[in-house]
Amino acid sequence: MFIIENYGVAVLFCIITMLCWGSWANTQKLAAKTWRFELFYWDYVIGILLFSLISAHTLGSFGDKGRSSADDLHQADIANVLSAFAGGIVFNAANILFSAAIAIAGMAVAFPIGIGLALVLGVLVNYAASQKGDPVILFTGVALVAVAIIINAIAYKKASAGNKKVSTKGIIISLVAGVLMSFFYRFIAASMDLDNFENPAPGKMTPYTAVFIFSVGIFLSNFIFNTILMKKPFEGAPASYRDYFRGKFSTHAVGILGGLIWGIGNSFNLIAAGKAGAAISYGLGQGATLVAALWGVFIWKEFQHAPKGTNRLITAMFLFFIAGLGLLIYAGM
Repeated sequence: MFIIENYGVAVLFCIITMLCWGSWANTQKLAAKTWRFELFYWDYVIGILLFSLISAHTLGSFGDKGRSSADDLHQADIANVLSAFAGGIVFNAANILFSAAIAIAGMAVAFPIGIGLALVLGVLVNYAASQKGDPVILFTGVALVAVAIIINAIAYKKASAGNKKVSTKGIIISLVAGVLMSFFYRFIAASMDLDNFENPAPGKMTPYTAVFIFSVGIFLSNFIFNTILMKKPFEGAPASYRDYFRGKFSTHAVGILGGLIWGIGNSFNLIAAGKAGAAISYGLGQGATLVAALWGVFIWKEFQHAPKGTNRLITAMFLFFIAGLGLLIYAGM
């Protein structure tokens, strides 16, 4: 299987994760023109599961290092399998709320608040379990990201002063999603031997197998979480499975593409965790907040009609994010 052997390549993989995790939601924005996000989410989940299978049977099985994904799965302890599966359930609960926040408040708000909070809490959780990287530099970077999150919340409040109902709902859902999102990665990381991907400890899994089990957890839990949300949506009328099967092929393809994009980022991030450490790898990946904010501000024009002074806040947010992410990278050198 493919294994990263130096820190520079690990950082590159984390940057790819950042781009993927920060860009998948564009597919939701595109589908939203004719498609409810609850229906989009089914295709998105299918895309995640599909990529996990592709990854396990390509990067996870080719080469002369380590063991194949099939062999890895056969020797895995049930406790580690359940840990990765639980990670999928936790992620799915968080991500459904997060997708709802995007639909209600937009990418420029949902990402900095929800994923930004997940970055801060997630780094703390993962560093406590696997202490890799300079803690002073690492947490200084996290603090700068936290400042960026606060600035973004202020900018959003300023921009949506005339629509307090949407502002409150969007922020609350983003915060709840962020708290849940901060824990899913720890479940997957706990199922793997982060110190030795080539010869993992007995019962532990490689990232390729763990990602597949994680994706199965997402897919199966979606029959519960998303069914409830379809019947009791945050906004609008209830949706049905009949509505889903009435969708055009092109509409379904957009959702699956979104899942494939997120899945690439997830796999690359966990592959990088062996060299960079879970805290740094997760933190850099969740720098997706910056990428998504760029999409939201410059492509989707989500702050286009904001009052005077908002642009200065957005600029400050970007600067704090960039500085914080730079320190996260430096912490592992």
